[in-house]
Amino acid sequence: MTAGEETPAAAEQTLASTFTGHRSHLVGVAYRLTGSVADAEDAVQEAWLRLTGLSAEAQAGIRDLRGWLTTVVGRICLDRLRSAAVRRERYVGQWLPEPLITSGEDDPLDAVVRDDGVRMAALVVLDRLTPEQRVAFVLHDAFDVPFAEIADALGCTVATARQHASRGRRAAAEAEPPPRVALEEQRELLERFLEALASGDVEAVVGLLHPDVVFVGDAGGKTRTAVNVVSGREKVARFLFGLLRKYGGAPTGLPVLVNGDLGLLFPAQGEVAARVSAFAVRDGVVAGVYDMANPDKLGHVPFPENA
Repeated sequence: MTAGEETPAAAEQTLASTFTGHRSHLVGVAYRLTGSVADAEDAVQEAWLRLTGLSAEAQAGIRDLRGWLTTVVGRICLDRLRSAAVRRERYVGQWLPEPLITSGEDDPLDAVVRDDGVRMAALVVLDRLTPEQRVAFVLHDAFDVPFAEIADALGCTVATARQHASRGRRAAAEAEPPPRVALEEQRELLERFLEALASGDVEAVVGLLHPDVVFVGDAGGKTRTAVNVVSGREKVARFLFGLLRKYGGAPTGLPVLVNGDLGLLFPAQGEVAARVSAFAVRDGVVAGVYDMANPDKLGHVPFPENA
């Protein structure tokens, strides 16, 4: 070993430290691609294993480690998206991404949820794309991965990779979610909305809903929520008041940050199963309500009894 050359142990420690510096970015890439916290964490761990499985010479030959890891994560997520597409054919009801709950106070996931692309409304739009379109569109438009590398990840030509990205971009633009608004504005609207629901003021609730509002529930057939998408302010208002009558009032929800936006965390209460609700705001009113109740997607959520 020549003077100044790292020992194998020191080189491994340096590599691990460098990888840790990219971890938040990679989790953000994987979560944006899959909408699954578990799949994102697994994809990042698999990328690490693939990196450490290379020879020292191969590792040294990687000119842009962040870019290399991003492409590897994209390839891993593509496989998971294809498997998820098969599972969704048998899925009961609607499919929503797993919620990311953060404290906003030096939370390790804070850097991830600051990206507009991981808002719940944005991820719902991405779920409409094919796996290939989603990977090509997200990797290129959000993370500047060259099409040559995307083509390698997808196992297709560069021209086909460009086509996948173009179709994904067009589909996303046609269903573009509302831009994120300030948390204080979200808080004020949510408080008014909940007060109107609690008081039984149907007119006030309808007035706080966007004409094109949607209520999307995801329980996977394992508990209760809307099986089909409820659309329109009157229908959504009737649905919500119907729930209040059925369960004898509104359950107590704890304000939390859901994918960077204000939402509510509901521990299990009586007949009401544990769930997380996220909201989309457009033009000063509620444009989307996303009710995530599938227990398989909430294992990572810090409900009070599990905290």
